[in-house]
Amino acid sequence: MTTGPRLHDDALAALRAWAAPSPAQEGLRARYVAHLEEHPDGTDRACFPDHLTAGTVMLSADGREVLLNLHGKARRWFAFGGHIEPGDRTLADAARREAAEESGLDDFVFDPVPVHLDLHTVTFCDPRGPVRHLDVRYSAVAPHDAAHEVSEESLDVRWWPLDGLPTLEEEMHTLIGLARARHF
Repeated sequence: MTTGPRLHDDALAALRAWAAPSPAQEGLRARYVAHLEEHPDGTDRACFPDHLTAGTVMLSADGREVLLNLHGKARRWFAFGGHIEPGDRTLADAARREAAEESGLDDFVFDPVPVHLDLHTVTFCDPRGPVRHLDVRYSAVAPHDAAHEVSEESLDVRWWPLDGLPTLEEEMHTLIGLARARHF
């Protein structure tokens, strides 16, 4: 199953219009745009070895905590995210869906403008070999009394204080910082 031309066109338009916050992010934005221009199936999981993915970092209502999931396969703490699915109408819809599915939250304030891009290699995702996820990351803020759940894709889901985060990849720290600057 493919995600279709509408989602591809939406992703391309969103990335063409996005104002990258740094030269490194601008380089990734240009790479993602070129990928989509070259691959009509560039939002599909079947596009090998590169394809877009979408995710969301979830901040607490006061901006002092971040909700992270301990990924079942990677066994590391990440923001919520994953592959774009055929039912997703836009890239932002895919990120919002992933956040809801993986956090168990159905009520949060979602920003439909990307906040960060990250390109990373994943070795456990495709039987053909390693793939590169061209991840488009969004941000959201949960209500004060939000009750999360652990999804089948996660080993744990937990609120972390910003001054007591688990070991994270550097790009996760950048993502959290950009999201906080956008919302608080």
